Amino acid sequence: MYVGALELDVLFGDVHSLKQKRSAVRPVIAELRRRFDVAAAETGDQNLHRRAQLGMAAVAGDAVHVREVLEACERLVAARPELDLLSARHRMLGPDD
Repeated sequence: MYVGALELDVLFGDVHSLKQKRSAVRPVIAELRRRFDVAAAETGDQNLHRRAQLGMAAVAGDAVHVREVLEACERLVAARPELDLLSARHRMLGPDD
């Protein structure tokens, strides 16, 4: 079994309140869950109205598949016009860890 985690730091453009941020984050999280069947959530920077930390996790029997799914998640978030992807951090756990 392989478990992969992806942590994304994003910056929202035209957001002026936490309420606007939540309405921008919710569709991104929902699309990640729907399209890639990953666990996804806002995991940090909840009190900052223009920044968010998004976390995703995937589990599979093949490390290559986990890596491909998380890379696709990163590409999807990076392609969103309403936000800028500032950084991405990948982690992988396998049977030997």
